[in-house]
Amino acid sequence: MTQRAKIDTGGSEAGGGAGAGAGATTHGAPAVVHHVAGLTAAEVAERVARGEVNDVPVRSSRSTADIVRGNVFTRFNAIIGVLWLIMLFVAPIQDSLFGFVIIANTGIGIIQELRAKKTLDGLAVIGEAKPTVRRDGVTAEISTSEIVLGDLIELGPGDKVVVDGEVAEADSLEVDESLLTGEADPVVKKPGDRMMSGSFVVAGGGAFTATKVGREAYAAQLAEEASRFTLVHSELRTGISTILKYVTWMMIPTAVGLVISQLVVKDNDFKESVARTVGGIVPMIPEGLVLLTSVAFAIGVIRLGRKQCLVQELPAIEGLARVDVVCLDKTGTLTEGGMDVTDLRLLNGADESYVRKVLGALGESDPRPNASLQAVIDAYPDAVDWRCTESLPFSSARKYSGAAFSEGDGESSSWLLGAPDVLLPAGDPSLAEVDRLNEQGLRVLLLARTADARELDSPDVAKDARATALVVLEQRLRPDAADTLAYFADQNVAAKVISGDNAVSVGAVAGKLGLPGAENTLDARALPAEREEMAKALDEGSVFGRVTPQQKRDMVAALQHHGHTVAMTGDGVNDVLALKDADIGVSMGSGSEATRAVAQIVLLDNSFATLPSVVAEGRRVIGNITRVATLFLTKTVYSVLLAVLVVCTQVEYPFLPRHLTLLSTLTIGVPAFFLALAPNRERAKPHFVRRVMRYAIPAGTIAAAATFATYLLARHHYTGPGALDAETSAATLTLFLVSMWVLAIIARPYTWWRVALVAAMGGAFLLVLVVPWLQHFFALKLVGVTMPWTAVAIAAAGAALLEVTWRWVGRRFPT
Repeated sequence: MTQRAKIDTGGSEAGGGAGAGAGATTHGAPAVVHHVAGLTAAEVAERVARGEVNDVPVRSSRSTADIVRGNVFTRFNAIIGVLWLIMLFVAPIQDSLFGFVIIANTGIGIIQELRAKKTLDGLAVIGEAKPTVRRDGVTAEISTSEIVLGDLIELGPGDKVVVDGEVAEADSLEVDESLLTGEADPVVKKPGDRMMSGSFVVAGGGAFTATKVGREAYAAQLAEEASRFTLVHSELRTGISTILKYVTWMMIPTAVGLVISQLVVKDNDFKESVARTVGGIVPMIPEGLVLLTSVAFAIGVIRLGRKQCLVQELPAIEGLARVDVVCLDKTGTLTEGGMDVTDLRLLNGADESYVRKVLGALGESDPRPNASLQAVIDAYPDAVDWRCTESLPFSSARKYSGAAFSEGDGESSSWLLGAPDVLLPAGDPSLAEVDRLNEQGLRVLLLARTADARELDSPDVAKDARATALVVLEQRLRPDAADTLAYFADQNVAAKVISGDNAVSVGAVAGKLGLPGAENTLDARALPAEREEMAKALDEGSVFGRVTPQQKRDMVAALQHHGHTVAMTGDGVNDVLALKDADIGVSMGSGSEATRAVAQIVLLDNSFATLPSVVAEGRRVIGNITRVATLFLTKTVYSVLLAVLVVCTQVEYPFLPRHLTLLSTLTIGVPAFFLALAPNRERAKPHFVRRVMRYAIPAGTIAAAATFATYLLARHHYTGPGALDAETSAATLTLFLVSMWVLAIIARPYTWWRVALVAAMGGAFLLVLVVPWLQHFFALKLVGVTMPWTAVAIAAAGAALLEVTWRWVGRRFPT
């Protein structure tokens, strides 16, 4: 039998199959030497010069121009920009501070997103698929963007078809096109058949010639869109957009009314009226909320990037925070990729030396061995005098592989290697021994000799097969797997192990890792097909064996049907469909090209222990944005209500822009930045808009009522020159104290730094009240004793009402 070898000279050496051309695959045919050497270097250069290159940009992130444009040219920046220009002409610089704050916010947003872009782009290069092409008869891995029209691209199990083409060589090549066509069954490909970009190989191997490259390829546009760094398609972003839409609707009529009342009805100093009108409009805009969301996501990407975690779709951070079920593939996730043969148990009087030859020949028959077959190859050398005449690559759906040989003495034989409980009939005495081995967490393969008359690809090839030996494999558990499963249990995230391996073996591995429910392992072949019944079985069980790729997909759908948010982890081609359908797909960096392509999150260092960091980051982002959104929207609510009250009562607006800039900075801007980046372990909950507005509306209403009450009392209390400034100062004091109480509620549960944060904001306001030049700068000076203490008393009543309302809302409108 020919030895497996890489082609390194003009295609003169046989490579034995999919990895290096058309290997020995048909009955009675010898190993085939390459007929196709691929393009020459001159032909490649000629095509590059003509522009026939696969130039679809690999975009993991927005361009720099997009980032700058997205942060600068926003609806609210436009509104605030116009108001800022007006204020620069009619009022002192301190009334224009809000404009400088917006510039700073925009700059921060751009810088953080550019940092995230740099992180993502660097990781994307590491995680990029590298197709194997054959040029001048030599195989080499190249970047997807270097493929040219007419290139010969080699394929093996798990490889993604990156451009459209035509099959040139096929070795039992089976391709899954379900991501493009929706058709679940793999398609057997023969030379001359069409290959569509976006499909992937599930079994066998071969090579195809690129016929369409770049944006002409079938899935190129889909791939470009799917891999783009984006902030859309998340409940958080959608919720914020909904809120901003309603805010805009409220803001326009209110602002018009305010302009009319302050500039037309009231006969005041024109510049003073303009300043107070702008002071009423600016705080209605929750401009910092969008910025803070972008920054929180961007910092999340940077933090995860440091842990070699590539976030291919930004909302995945949010999605994983909402996950309550994580489905784990055992091989490559709970266990490391490699295995070791620990025992060979002969059956039915088989000869050991002969069995070793068979296993060596089987290993040599597959040019793209999986982890199990690689362990066999490592343990048993090739029988050089055996020649493979037909091969059947391993398939996750079949659970076995096979090969037919012409032995050195002229005899012929056909063999299967795979799952004992699939190849043997129920009740076979060998299965009892298999179960005992599986209970120890060992993986067991059965070597069986087929009846000579049966073709290997016959559906009933295993019928009457003679069991010859059990190959016992030991799987290496990931050292971090137990701690990661314990983390999920602690966080109330249910872990479900779904594997194609024997159920007893999977249960034993899960048991070693301390997974609750591992002792009640279910064989997926006994699962009900009806979705509702399957969902119930999945809710009750934790470990499932003998799961087919289609079943994995069905199990994800059943869990989603029961209202669960499902994350799926995997690394093999059999996980692709489930990864695609899950709410969040997580792939190992060493996984197949296809799994990395469909997953939203790729763990480039193959460390399962990184997953808790991703969950924690998502929870931090979502929980904290929900928390600080209440602060921003409380300000919007009280600003709108104050403007409405001013219009209705026909009085001067109580604040200048400088007052609300000070209040926004101390009660919202600075605290929100710290609170948004703080740890938060609470699982994200749905209904973002409802959960934010149920507190923001009553809090804003109480703040507006308390502030306006103080303002009206101050108008009756103060008379003469400087009365408006004194009235403004008293109203500002009340609004600050009520807003501080909202902040104090939002900051719970208290830690030392949160208490220090609230105290520092209070201290900063106190500093403004006592330092003369700050008093003058912000036009804040408390006059007398009666009114300031009245303002404090009204604020205290407002704070008490806030506490009562907060508790009532929590009971009345639970999330």
